[in-house]
Amino acid sequence: MPEAPTPALDGDERIKTRSRFRESLIRPELGGIVGTVLVFTLFLLFAFDSGMFNSQGIMNWSQVSAQFMIIAVGACLLMIAGEFDLSVGSMIGFSGMMIAIFSVTLGWPVWLAILVTFVLSLAIGALNGFIVVRTGLPSFIVTLAFLFILRGFTIYLPQTVERKTIIGGIKDVAEGDWLAPLFGGKIFTGLFQWMGDAGIIAVFERGTRQGQPVVSGIPMLIVWALVLVVIGHILLTKTRFGNWIFAVGGDAQAARYAGVPVNRVKILMFMATAFCATVFATCQVMEFGSAGADRGLLKEFEAIIAVVIGGALLTGGYGSVIGAALGALIFGVVQQGLFFAGVESSLFRVFLGVILLFAVILNTYIRRMITGER
Repeated sequence: MPEAPTPALDGDERIKTRSRFRESLIRPELGGIVGTVLVFTLFLLFAFDSGMFNSQGIMNWSQVSAQFMIIAVGACLLMIAGEFDLSVGSMIGFSGMMIAIFSVTLGWPVWLAILVTFVLSLAIGALNGFIVVRTGLPSFIVTLAFLFILRGFTIYLPQTVERKTIIGGIKDVAEGDWLAPLFGGKIFTGLFQWMGDAGIIAVFERGTRQGQPVVSGIPMLIVWALVLVVIGHILLTKTRFGNWIFAVGGDAQAARYAGVPVNRVKILMFMATAFCATVFATCQVMEFGSAGADRGLLKEFEAIIAVVIGGALLTGGYGSVIGAALGALIFGVVQQGLFFAGVESSLFRVFLGVILLFAVILNTYIRRMITGER
């Protein structure tokens, strides 16, 4: 007997296919991409003639975006792993103050002050993670406690040793140091001088800097931001450890059953946020030549907002470093763009609130699409 024809699967209602449009909607970078396009379009229309898109203007918002980007990378990895770190802002202030105290007050070489500060920060990050995984307490509570602990030490220590809350003179002691330029230097200075001489970018017309380009190079702050984004993206998407991060944030118990070292992954992610915060602090200290007890205020929330705008779910297990970087770029462009457009700068906080609410609603809808919830 001839075999019965195999029924066509295309028309089988039991087989559900996902449209390309639906697949594009669940990409974590989608919100960041759409937001970036909208923000740049708006400011190209309303602030193009203000100098926002000349060489100096581009450098201004690029540096601000880089600040958000550095801390957003660590926050993104940790949030994908299902945890939060509210001590990031305090860690920035604490790390910068430690570098200042070690190098200026105690007279250590700057390179040693930086390395010891990084070790100290990583240890605090590991302690955060250890307490979370051992006690089962929400990371929100644990890191909120460290927010106050670190901020308190950041105020207490300089008052004790220097009788003030701002310590300057870091640029003087960093002169000739081999490690300081890695955080406070610039690259491609020769290229920018050539572009200035060729009339491609503006130069100073008078004064002691006559003939020098207004933008003399790319600050290491921006370099660090780009490097961390690339490393974070590769780690998350190209390595087994990246799969572990997603697994831990998606379902920690199932990840344990699959042999994933859940506790170790979470502790390392807390250390990653501390590392990124210390990179930010070191670049800031080298740029300003001083450390202040008020540095880093509210940065933890700005980092989380950038990550949420970039498509990460607050429930963990889903997100993208590229999306977080785009969220940080949106922050930088809007913050500086409002100034160039002549808009009251306080409205930036209004923007943060509105964009956060919109991003959470969008991400909730995406989570329901992924999980099939109604």
